[in-house]
This record gives sequence, C-alpha cells and structure tokens, in this order.
Amino acid sequence: MLIGLAFFGVIVGISSGFFGIGGGTLLVPSLIYLGYDIKIAIGISVMQMIFSSIFGSYINYKAGVLQLNSGIFLGFGALFGAALSGFIVSALPQVALLILFAVILAMSIYKFFSSPIEPKSSPNESKVLLFIVGVVIGAIAISTGTGGAIFLTPVLVGFMNWDIKKAVGTTLFFIIFGSISGFISLSANGLVDYDAGVAVGIGSLIGVYFGVKLSHYVSKTVQKRALLILYAIMFVLTLNKIVSELNVL
Repeated sequence: MLIGLAFFGVIVGISSGFFGIGGGTLLVPSLIYLGYDIKIAIGISVMQMIFSSIFGSYINYKAGVLQLNSGIFLGFGALFGAALSGFIVSALPQVALLILFAVILAMSIYKFFSSPIEPKSSPNESKVLLFIVGVVIGAIAISTGTGGAIFLTPVLVGFMNWDIKKAVGTTLFFIIFGSISGFISLSANGLVDYDAGVAVGIGSLIGVYFGVKLSHYVSKTVQKRALLILYAIMFVLTLNKIVSELNVL
C-alpha cells in the first residue's frame, strides 16, 4: 500500500512542480476513493505539500525563477489572511464564499488569458501590494477549503505583469507557508497518517523534480496553455459546487 502511495506521490509531485500548485486537488479525492477519511486525506495531502513545495522551491531558486523576497511577503500575507478565515466563514454562508471565489478566479483567468506571453512593462513587486495579495488569497482560499496557489499565478501574471516562469516558481514557494501551518494544526488534532504522508511525500520529491524541470524546459506559450486548461477545469468544478449548494438550499 505504501509503495502504491509513493508512486502516486510521484504523479502529484509532477503536477505540483509543473503548475506551481500543492497537488491537493488531485490527491485528496484519490485518497478518499482508496478508503481514507476525508480529514485524514487532507492531513496526508498537506504533509506531502511540505516535501514537494520546499524541494521544488529549492530547484526553482537555483534556476533563478523564484522571487524569494516577494514570495516571503506573499507567504506572510497568506498566514495573516488565513487567521481571518474564521471570521469570514462565520459571517458568510458557504455558497456566498464559493461565488466570491468563482468571481475572483474568473477575473484572474481573463487577465491571465489576455496578458502577453512576454510582459510589456516592468513587474509590480511592491512588498505592500504583495502582502495584501497574500492576505486576500489566504483568507478566501482557506475559507473555501481550496488552495490559494490555483489563482495566485494568474494574479501575478495578469494583474502584476510577472513573467510566467517566475510566477509559477514563486507560487510553489508560497505553498510552503500554508502547508507547514496546516500540518501543525492538523497534526495537533490527530488528523495526519504519518506513514502514508511520508510515503506520498517521498514520491512527490521525485515527481516535483521532474515537474519543475519540465516547467523550465517547455516554452512559455505551452505552459500558459496548460495552466489555462487547469484553471478552466477548476472554474467548472467550482461552478458545479455552487450549483450543488444551491440545490441543497
């Protein structure tokens, strides 16, 4: 079983490295299908994110596609935003949060799609703005139970004129903050299967290496198209969840 989980970790790691995401969107449903409780599945997923995001970020840093200082401000902003999520969840119904997430994701996708492959102006690297972006993404992402990385890249590319390679690399680094914080919380509540988490994590180390290398190798045009497909799938899944919530109401 653990060998099988390690193999699956390789697949998750490849997607994490290439797209700059945590991999939970792929891993959690798969673990549930294998019989894991959803809370334990989330714990395993968050644990493997630590492995893949740290190692993947190291590779990106060595390759010069990680904006380390910017990533730190984004990360600390996300931690602050995550702390606000409890108030947001209490104040707004789930369907309202999902609609808000869908609207922001749609706007980000549009800006990402319409942005040129090569930025025509200097990237906006304002530390104050990056911190604010981190707060907003952290708050909404944690409140809706989704990974903020899924629309951080389109925000950086579409609204802040970042190079797509550096945006993906910095987004993977951004995941480190949330995954460590989430792991501590889930572990304290006994919701982490450490054996399974280590098995998937080791597999993800192998996968993220090839995923990151692939992201460096492919052209920016190919990577942008692949990301657009991923974002479109996420948007459709979000709309489906909204419809389900409305049907329940």
